[in-house]
Formats: sequence, structure tokens, C-alpha cells
Amino acid sequence: MPEVATGRRPVAARLAVATLFLVNGASFASVVPRYPELKDALALSNAALGTAIAALPLGSLVAGLLAGPILARWRSSVVAVGCSVLLAADLVVIGLVGHWWQLAAAFFLAGAMDAIVDVAMNAHGLRVQRRYGRSIVNSFHGMWSVGAIIGGAAGSLAAGAALPLPAHLTAAAVVLAAAAVVCARFLLPGRDDAERTSGHRGRPRFKLLLALLALGALCAAAALVEDTAASWGAVYLRDSLDAAPVLAGMAFVALQAAQTVGRLTGDRLVDRFGNRAVARIGGVAVLLGVGSALVWPSVPSTLAGFALAGWGVATIIPAGFHAADELPGLPGGTGIAVVGWVYRLGILAGPPVVGLLADAVSLRLGLVVVPLAGVLIVLLASRLPSRTAAPNGCSAAEPR
Repeated sequence: MPEVATGRRPVAARLAVATLFLVNGASFASVVPRYPELKDALALSNAALGTAIAALPLGSLVAGLLAGPILARWRSSVVAVGCSVLLAADLVVIGLVGHWWQLAAAFFLAGAMDAIVDVAMNAHGLRVQRRYGRSIVNSFHGMWSVGAIIGGAAGSLAAGAALPLPAHLTAAAVVLAAAAVVCARFLLPGRDDAERTSGHRGRPRFKLLLALLALGALCAAAALVEDTAASWGAVYLRDSLDAAPVLAGMAFVALQAAQTVGRLTGDRLVDRFGNRAVARIGGVAVLLGVGSALVWPSVPSTLAGFALAGWGVATIIPAGFHAADELPGLPGGTGIAVVGWVYRLGILAGPPVVGLLADAVSLRLGLVVVPLAGVLIVLLASRLPSRTAAPNGCSAAEPR
């Protein structure tokens, strides 16, 4: 009998999935603070380093659609742990590269492993959520943000202490891989569809594809908000608002901090009001926060606007993954894989669009894509279920 029917909650499995999210967030964040040393060690130009880094999203796109078939062959628990270990091992490779092409290949592999881990750990997290009978997936994504902060801080400390790059990344890889392996013991056993109810009639293929594309666009809109703050926030504050250097990077920090808080507290809001309502409120927060900051530009209004936007998008990608995973007629993990691929494609398109608008008119106009993303979130929120998981493990309201 499924555990959900007996009312028991797999607390150990929840902690294990949370740890996998933390490990994933910390893995590549450990490398980011040491980009300057990689650039110097390999004597790379800015263009060469940027091209090598571009291999990361390229690997994600290439491998992203393979996650569904991989999960159909092996369980999400096995894939999440195995690819987390491979991603950690890739850190060692990054620390030892001696040529540009090796760095690009290592980044490509990191992107590929990250895309597969992303689908596997979300699929397993949603299994655990079904057994809980209430929303917990946002807390997992909150732990990813915590992991990114830990990894970034550790990388910065290692750089400040002049710790050799191979030693730092090897130590990080050992710790992260060991944590992932320990998690394997506590993840849920059995098939990935063990907690699903039977009898759902599959949708026509065209409607199913349309639903996945809409959910992918919803997640892409949320990701665009975050990526724009990371890619352009510091440039906008420095060049357009004359912010002091110490404040230039704070737009992304404000967004990340608010997003982390939103994810760690978002499950209660989702349980009370439903994913659809919370997403609509979040879209309005993005529209009003960044929109107001662009109408009345200043350093304080920009920081507050991006913080509000970060809170607004906190629960949207987890909600989109959940809705995709609940679509009838799809094997476990397939919906998440497709939605993840679509939103990663959207992330690639965002920065060039902002850059083109900035060159043609101004960066302030280019940042209008953020409030427009808020509008898109409000419009596409109808694709989300009005409620998350009912006590019997089923969705209380299927996506329309």
C-alpha cells in the first residue's frame, strides 16, 4: 500500500531531496567566484571566456530533452544521485584544465549534468510531495538558493585565501559528491509513478504539447526576471544610475535574497491560496516592483523593485514543474524535462534582447522586458492548478 494512504510522511526522503538541491546549488556556484583566475591561467580574452561559459547553457539544451528517456530507464533517485556525483567530479576537471577547449568541454558537461539532475531531483521531490499531501517543493528550491550562497561564499573565501584552484575544487567535489551519495540511502524506493493515481485519461497530443509550451513560457518568464537582474542589474545601476561600485551588484543580491525567503515560506502560501493565485500575485509584484523603479529611477527604488520581483517569481518555476509532472498521459519526469528545456531556451534569448534595446535606445528601456514578463506570468498563471496536492496525493485541481 502506498505510504501516503497510511498518513506516514517520509521525513528522511524530504531531507535527502533538500540536500540534493543544496548540493546542486553549491556545485557550480563554487566555480563562479574563480572565473578571473581561470581567465588568467588560460590567458583568455573576454570573448574567449564568454564563449567557453556559453557552453554551459548549450550543454543544458542538448541534454535537457534526454532527461525524460533517462528517467524512464532508471529511477529518479538513481539519476539524481549519479549525475550529482558526475557534476561534482566535473569540478575537478575544471580545476585542472590547461586549454580553452578543455574548459569549454568541462562547462558543456556541467550544463548537461545540471539539466538532467534538475529534472531528476524535481521529479523525486514531487514524489515526496505527493506522500506529504501538501506543498513542500518550494522549500526544495529554497535550499538550492541556500546552496548557491554557500558555494559562492566558499569560492570567494578560497579565492581570497589564494587557495590553488585545483585544491579548492577537488575539496568541494569530494564534499558534494559524498553528500549526494549519502542521500541515496534515504530516497524513496520503487517506481517513480508509485504515488500516482491510475485512471487519468491522456490528453490529445496537440493539447498536451500546448500545455507544456505554455508552462515552459511561464517558467521562462520567471527565469527571465532572475537572469536580467544577474546580467544587467549591475550595469544599469553603475552606468544609468551612477551607483557606487559597492552597490552595483546589489540588484541581483536583493532579488536572490527575497527569492530565497519567498521559496522557504512559499509552501504555506501555496497551500492556502493555490499555485494559480500565488503566481498571479507574483506577476503583479514583478510588474509593479520593477515597473515603478523604471518610471521613477533611483538606486533605492531599483533595489526594492528587484527584491519585490524576486519574491514574486519565487514559487513560479516549482509550480510550473509540478503542473507539468501532473499532466496525464506522460511518463514521470517527461513533462518536467520539456518545460525545463523550453525555459532554458527562453533564458538564452533574454540577454541579447535586452542588449539590443539598450544599444538602440537605452538600458532603462531594455529592462522593460522584466515588467512585461510579469504581465506574461499573470496571463499564463491559468495553466497552473488552483490547488496543489490533496491529502490523498492527487492534485485537487488539474491545470486547465
